[in-house]
This record gives sequence, structure tokens and C-alpha cells, in this order.
Amino acid sequence: MTEGTTSAAAEGTDILTRLEQEGEIAADYLEGLLDIADLDGDIDMDVEADRASVSIISDSKSRDLQKLVGRDGEVLEALQELTRLAVHRETGDRSRLMLDIAGYRAGKRAELSELGAKAAAEAKSSGESVRLQPMTPFERKVVHDAVKAAGLRSESEGEEPERFVVVLPA
Repeated sequence: MTEGTTSAAAEGTDILTRLEQEGEIAADYLEGLLDIADLDGDIDMDVEADRASVSIISDSKSRDLQKLVGRDGEVLEALQELTRLAVHRETGDRSRLMLDIAGYRAGKRAELSELGAKAAAEAKSSGESVRLQPMTPFERKVVHDAVKAAGLRSESEGEEPERFVVVLPA
């Protein structure tokens, strides 16, 4: 191995170790919150797309975890920010950690990917730009990825919280 390859591999290991540490800190924080709220849930940690990913899942059919998702994922977004702050407090580094609760974000990702693919198909067939409704940064990212996968470009326009995706024709 060359020196450049060795240092790149070491850097990749360092990043993975840092992301795993973020996941562990987040899991500890979330377990404490679950205990305080007296909610049952298991914590699953992973590293996806260069960011730590933590999920709270439950084997029971109880809707208790839905309380942590809230209407349109509002509570989930707030918990994600609090968890990122907890990680930042421990590590001193800004975290891009993603939190999912009861599969809400995974389901939303599938729904948004389909929306992005449909908007791309519409832009291709009409030859005109397609403007979508305002979305959160997470939602826009998923749509941008789906549009890119369909072979088109998209961009975000507007100001938060009214920022939206525009799918551009070829």
C-alpha cells in the first residue's frame, strides 16, 4: 500500500469510529428519555451515507412511540435536534445524526422518493419545471436524490420554512 492509500484508509476508519461514537452517545441519551417518559423501545444504531443513524423501534403493537413522532414528524424533528445537541455537548463536534422513530422516517423516505420520481417523469414528459410543496431539509434531500436517480436536476428555492423543490426538465 502506498502512503496515500494507508492514510485514506486510516481516515475512513477514524470517521467510522467517530460516527459509531455519535450513535452510542445518542443511544444513551435517547434511552434516558425513554426511561423518563416510561416508554418501551429498543435502540438500533447504524452508519448510513456518512452519518450516524439511530432508530427507536418497538416490538409491541402499542402506539406509544407515535407520541415521539408527533403530527407530521414535528416531535421527531425536535428530538433529533436535542439528540444532536447531546452529541455535540459530549464530542464538541457538530452532528448530522439521523433519528427515526417507529419507522416513520423510513416510510416518509419511500413516499418522498416516489414523489420525486413522479415529478421527474412529469418534467420529462411536459418539458417544463415542476414545483413541489414546501418541505423540510430532510424531505427535500430525499426528493433531490430521487430526481437525480431519474436523470434530471432539481434545486431548492424560497426561504425556510417555505423552501421547496423545483424539478428541472432535461
